[in-house]
Amino acid sequence: MSEKPSHEQAFPPHPPGFRLRRGRNWFFLGLLYGGYYLCRYNMSIVAPEMRDELGLSKAEYGKIDSARSGGYAVGQFINGLFADGLGGRLSMAIGALGTICLNLAFGLVSTVDIAWILTALVLIRLVDGYAQAFGAPGMVKINASWFQRRERGRFAGIFGLMIQLGLFGVNYLGPIIVAGFSFSVVVFTVDTTGWGWRSMFYIPPMILAVLLVLMWVNVKNNPEETGYSIPHDDDEFGDKHEERLPLGFVFRKIVSNSLAWINAGAYFCTGFVRTAIFSWWVLYLDEVWDAGKDSSLYDWLKFLLPASAVAGSMLSGLVSDTLFRGKRSPVAVILYGAQALVAVAALVVFSEGSGMGTPLLAAAFLTMLSFACNATHSIIGTAAAMDIGGRKMAGFAAGVIDSFQYFGAIFGGFALGWAMDKYGWSAYWASMIPFGVLGTVLMGYVMVTTRGRDVKGA
Repeated sequence: MSEKPSHEQAFPPHPPGFRLRRGRNWFFLGLLYGGYYLCRYNMSIVAPEMRDELGLSKAEYGKIDSARSGGYAVGQFINGLFADGLGGRLSMAIGALGTICLNLAFGLVSTVDIAWILTALVLIRLVDGYAQAFGAPGMVKINASWFQRRERGRFAGIFGLMIQLGLFGVNYLGPIIVAGFSFSVVVFTVDTTGWGWRSMFYIPPMILAVLLVLMWVNVKNNPEETGYSIPHDDDEFGDKHEERLPLGFVFRKIVSNSLAWINAGAYFCTGFVRTAIFSWWVLYLDEVWDAGKDSSLYDWLKFLLPASAVAGSMLSGLVSDTLFRGKRSPVAVILYGAQALVAVAALVVFSEGSGMGTPLLAAAFLTMLSFACNATHSIIGTAAAMDIGGRKMAGFAAGVIDSFQYFGAIFGGFALGWAMDKYGWSAYWASMIPFGVLGTVLMGYVMVTTRGRDVKGA
C-alpha cells in the first residue's frame, strides 16, 4: 500500500512565475495595510503631549482609544461580509480613503477650542475605526485566493511583518514627524515645524494616500485575474473564482460554525493584551520609569516591541504549517499559556515592596508579551480565519473573528485606563493574566476536540 501523501505534498508545485507575481501582489497589499497601521498607532506615540495639551485623564484618553476599537469591532463584523461581496481590492481602497479623511479631521478638530472637544474626538475616532475595518477582511479575502491552506501560517507571519512595518514607521518616523520638517509639492513648500503632535494625524494619511495608489495599480483579487490558477483544498463550493456566494448564505454558514466563535473568543483575549501593550507602553515608561522619548529605554522598546511581534508572527506561522501541519490551536495554547505566566511574573516582580523591579525587566516583560500576543494575532485572525472561510467566505470569517479582537481592545482602552486611574499601574500587569488563561482554555478545547482530525480552523 502506498503511503498517504502529507498535507505539504497534497498539491503539485506552483506554476512558473506564480510566486513572483504573488510576491508583487502581497508586497503592495502589505504596504497598504502597513500604512493603515501608521494611522492606527499614531495616537499612542504622542499620548503624553496630547494628554497634556488637552488636559485628558487616563480614562478620557482611553475613551478615545476605545472609540476606534469599538468602531473597528462593529465594522469588522459588517465589512467582512461586504468584502466577500465587493472583493478585497475595493474593500481595502474604501477603508484607506476613509481613514485618510478621518485622521486629517482628527488633527484639525483638535485645534478648535470647544467645550465638547472630547466628544468630537471620540466620535471621529469611532468612525475612523469603522473605516479601517474594511482593511483586514479585504486583505484576508485576497490572500485566501493566493495562498493554499498549507501556506497560510507562513502567510500569517508575513502579515505580522507588514503590520509591524506600520508600527516601526510610527516609532521611528514619529519623532521626525513631530519635530517637523519641510517638503515641496509641485510649486508649494510645506513646513510642518509648527504642527507638533498633530502632525501624526496629517503626515501618515498623506503616506497612506500614496500607498493606496500603488496598491490599486499592482494588486489583483485572485490569481485568475493575472492568468494563473492554483488548486485549493477548501473550495467546497467550487473553484470558479468569478462566482460569489449569496451573502445571506455566507452569513449563515460562518455564524453557524462553532469554531469561528471559539477562535473569536480567543481573539478577544489577544485584543485586550495587544492594546494594553501598544496603546499604553509610552505612558507606562513616562510615568513609572520617568523614561521619555529621549531615554535609552524608549529607544530599545520602540525597536523591540515591533521586532518581537514580527518574530512571534513568523515563528508561530511556520511552526503551525510544518510541525502541526496546518493546525493552529496547539501553537495558540502554548502562546496563551506563556502570556499568562509572563503577566503573573511581571505582577510579582513589580508588586509594591518586592524590590525586584527594574526598567530593564519592564522592557523584557513587555517584549515577551508582545511576542506572544502578536503571534496569536497572526495565526488566529488570519490563518485560522482563511482556513474556516476558504476563498469564498474568508472575508466574513475574518471579520467575525477580528471583530472580537477589538471588543477586547475596548477593554484595553477605557476600562484599563479607568482601572489604572483607580488602582495605579499594578492593574496594568494584573489585567493581562485572566486573558492569557481564558485564551489557553478556549484553544485547548479546540485542540482536544479536533485531535486526530483534519478540521478547518483547528
